[in-house]
Amino acid sequence: MTFDREFLRRSPLEVAPALLGSRLTVGDVSLRITEVEAYLGVGEDPGSHSFRGQTARNSTMFGDAGHLYVYFTYGMHTCANIVCSPPGTSGGILVRAGEIVAGLDTARERRTTSKRDTDLAQGPARLTVALGIAMTDDGADLFASRVRLDVAAPLAPALISSGPRTGVAGPGGSVDYPWRYWITGDPTVSPYKPAKSSKTAPKPRA
Repeated sequence: MTFDREFLRRSPLEVAPALLGSRLTVGDVSLRITEVEAYLGVGEDPGSHSFRGQTARNSTMFGDAGHLYVYFTYGMHTCANIVCSPPGTSGGILVRAGEIVAGLDTARERRTTSKRDTDLAQGPARLTVALGIAMTDDGADLFASRVRLDVAAPLAPALISSGPRTGVAGPGGSVDYPWRYWITGDPTVSPYKPAKSSKTAPKPRA
């Protein structure tokens, strides 16, 4: 199998676990992806930003695979998603956590509140800070821009765990959508947190 754009032109449910162990690099900072969440397209996934169709905010998800979809949430955080799925559909993979494997000093300077190196990119908002990903990176080509994806050979299924997605309100966050994947036992994986049941419940991801 060739790990290129064509590799990403498949269902997020196929691509997401296959991305574990791959590298996402921005400048001199690089991380090994240890946790992801898959999101499907229009009418398929109530947890996805593209569930109700294309908007100005989610338009990157409707483009070709291999681009970065970055969105702003809670008025303070950015999250990064890898656009994938077959042409003509919309889908993405939220990069939830990773291990910094290059540029550790730079990541530490950006994430001064982290007490341990395993915390630097333990969660999607921390991850974008550690890597230096900003809203201006929305739409970046992961094979021809400052944000680069280097896909590794897939891990053995025995090394991968799955479960409900973190913080997704409504049906999309239920056990019927076990589309969060992580490297079993890796210390950089973020703790699972269900969505709050109040009116302030988190919005859909990706």
